[in-house]
Amino acid sequence: MALLEVEKLNVRFHTPDGEVHAVRDLGFSLERGETLGIVGESGSGKSQSMMSLIGLLSANGRASGSANFDGTELLGLPAEALRRIRGRRVGMIFQDPMTSLNPYMTVFQQMAQVLQHHEGIGRKAARARCIELLDAVHIPAAGKRVDMYPHEFSGGMRQRVMIASALLCRPDLLIADEPTTALDVTVQAQILELMREVRRETGASIILITHDLGVVAGLCDRVLVMHRGEEQESGPVDDIFYRPQHPYTRALLAAVPRLDRADGRRLAALGGSGSAAEAAAAPVQVVRTAPDRAAPPLLETRDLKVHFKLAPERLFAPARVLKAVDGVDLALHPGETLGVVGESGCGKSTLARAILRLVEPTAGHVTLLGDEITAAGKKAMRPHRRDMQVVFQDPLASLNPRMTVGTIVAEPLQTHFPGLGRAEIRRRVGAMLERVGLGPEHINRYPHEFSGGQCQRIGIARALVLEPKLVICDEPVSALDVSIQAQIVNLLMDLQAEMNLSLVFIAHDLAVVRHISHRIMVMYLGRVAEIADRDALYERPLHPYTQALIRAVPIPDPELERAKAFAPLEGDLPSPVNPPSGCAFRTRCPIATPRCAVETPELRRIDGHLVACHEADRPRAPGD
Repeated sequence: MALLEVEKLNVRFHTPDGEVHAVRDLGFSLERGETLGIVGESGSGKSQSMMSLIGLLSANGRASGSANFDGTELLGLPAEALRRIRGRRVGMIFQDPMTSLNPYMTVFQQMAQVLQHHEGIGRKAARARCIELLDAVHIPAAGKRVDMYPHEFSGGMRQRVMIASALLCRPDLLIADEPTTALDVTVQAQILELMREVRRETGASIILITHDLGVVAGLCDRVLVMHRGEEQESGPVDDIFYRPQHPYTRALLAAVPRLDRADGRRLAALGGSGSAAEAAAAPVQVVRTAPDRAAPPLLETRDLKVHFKLAPERLFAPARVLKAVDGVDLALHPGETLGVVGESGCGKSTLARAILRLVEPTAGHVTLLGDEITAAGKKAMRPHRRDMQVVFQDPLASLNPRMTVGTIVAEPLQTHFPGLGRAEIRRRVGAMLERVGLGPEHINRYPHEFSGGQCQRIGIARALVLEPKLVICDEPVSALDVSIQAQIVNLLMDLQAEMNLSLVFIAHDLAVVRHISHRIMVMYLGRVAEIADRDALYERPLHPYTQALIRAVPIPDPELERAKAFAPLEGDLPSPVNPPSGCAFRTRCPIATPRCAVETPELRRIDGHLVACHEADRPRAPGD
């Protein structure tokens, strides 16, 4: 008998605008010890279907149908009976651990509540269990950290606390709702390995809700594909990935950039005017352009530093210095895309803001189109700002909610070309909106009336309406579904070819970076670890940090994921306020030597790469 049997599940929400039918006639089963992946775009009903099973729908929601959990019907179960199951037999890992953990309670206080409610054990026994579970999920110094507050943990460690809390009562079923979405690729690899350990050691069944098909390929036994509240297809993981039957599934797989492929072709894009079937069957067009490396660099930085002074930790102590960017050299040629990757806190976004002069460099030089702009004042910077624009990470937060789309896109023209007439401004705005895939009917609408992907198109239109030479894209697709991400990546590549743009593309998704970039720069703790052409860097990374990043990326191919030797990068990024001596990566590096502790490695050229590693050219045994 299956552990969970769901039949004809419907979830509806009553709203002022009428009823929203979020989940329609969903049915599936889950065997004991099995991992089921539920995939689909935002709004497909993945999370709401699972929330309905454990009674966590909002007050205006209601569920109907059947959900039989080990002989107990969950839907319609009295609240008190449901509370006895929830937490004890069914554990939940929420998407954002920071908002799911109580900021006013220590980790122990929150975890102990679960044990006291379900098992009635005393404080001493509860503390021992909490420390045991925190140690099991690899929280260092668990005996001390159990008394810390959530804000004192990194994102990856907070997610481990969530997993430990869900496992306190050794549940039979673990529901994980996007458990790795907000995490760096290295931390994601640690969490996925942890979930594999949980399954091996406890025998728990897992329902994994995610939009990351690479994660599904490596962790799940079966897959359920949802779209607009309905099941499109389900089956064993190999069948879904290698023999998909539904056009939507095929289109979803075709929209995912793959780390193991680099052909510079268009990604299949769902949405817009085309159907899923059209997207899956669309001809693949090569759009990649070659940068002009014979021309002088469009952008150069030399020994660029951005340091922030922090308050001293105690009275009369010296001020602390956070070295966000600590001596970065780069050169960007016309028509080139430079991908910038690294974990959160490595200095990617601060570097972008220093280039744009949105933060003041502490030292070094920035040259744009041959002009030194490092110390230029506001008046002197104005003509340069026409040539350098930015696309921000959060599309909705970067748009003024009180301005129409037409006004948002027109504002740069009014600022830099005050002599333009209203008719000419309106013509240019309409033409740019059309180039990014929006029509003239959108001009008088407000940002909240658009989807996330459409808002990002508006941000791109605003950045390009001045026809700049350089556009810095700071995590422009991280908040988007895989299908919308494909549309934006295709759009940026098309516009680059059309307008001969140079792009600095900052992202944590290494597969997207490989797809769009010509060269890639890897940063670690404010410094450059490695720079190389795209294919050379991915096929033969020389720095051990680059190797760890690439090894951690899940590939949407079950056979490749099963064959991969999992070796997640250990530990968290050190504090830039108190970095390790010598090579900053040495505390996590598998090949560190005593020299690494005393001597900071400089960038040096090895086989076409620029690498900051003492041991990069050392002969290594296979697997080293």
